[in-house]
Amino acid sequence: MPNIVAIIPARGGSKGVPGKNIKPLAGHPLIAWSIAAAKLSKRVEGLVITTDSEEIAEVCRRYGEEVPFLRPAAYAGDKSTDRDFMIHALDWWQANRGPVPEYWVHLRSTTPLRDPAHLDEAIEAITAAPGATCLRSAHPAPESPFKWFRKTEDGQFTGLDPNETRPDATNLPRQAFPDVFIPDGYVDVLRASFIRSGQMIHGPKIRAWVSPVSVEVDRPEDFERLEFLAQRQRPVLLDWLDRNRRA
Repeated sequence: MPNIVAIIPARGGSKGVPGKNIKPLAGHPLIAWSIAAAKLSKRVEGLVITTDSEEIAEVCRRYGEEVPFLRPAAYAGDKSTDRDFMIHALDWWQANRGPVPEYWVHLRSTTPLRDPAHLDEAIEAITAAPGATCLRSAHPAPESPFKWFRKTEDGQFTGLDPNETRPDATNLPRQAFPDVFIPDGYVDVLRASFIRSGQMIHGPKIRAWVSPVSVEVDRPEDFERLEFLAQRQRPVLLDWLDRNRRA
């Protein structure tokens, strides 16, 4: 039985970018790029698509991916959490396939341009850290938030850290502050045993994996930049998609 599987969540409803999960990118629907990354990984042993949309499910089938269930609407609303779809997926697997894999590689379809080799590196990092409750990816922040301001009620700017005592701390060079990383959607690896143990999916012991800076789909104009990058780089994902698309 597999012990490492990928999971791609894709709701049918999207207010910011309507239909984003199946919107074309370099001739292929957005979600197909995450399917390709999972298929090209050397460590991923299976794949689960969790969606509430039959339209999305049919798109996935055109790339050879089985979608044996639709996620209930109760777990696919605007206020639904990642834990909701994870618990549903774990329950489905146990009821239909038997022993539940321990490691679940969470691939958000809104981060399409991944290197499958990086997924393998992330999987190796968490499997080598048995005490970790999960792994999360993040990329270096281009500037330190310790140099940012917040606005007080009386209309003044002050630094974010209330314990900072250095004079003019916000004007110090960035090297004076600790490195800061921005969480992204490149890859997370979750542990089924930890998810089952409580009300969290990430937990307190997050294995760090520093990812490349990547473009995520938050606004319609993000597709323009992704289109340029996909065509310029012609990543290995695009070759897989061209070969495996069914009519």
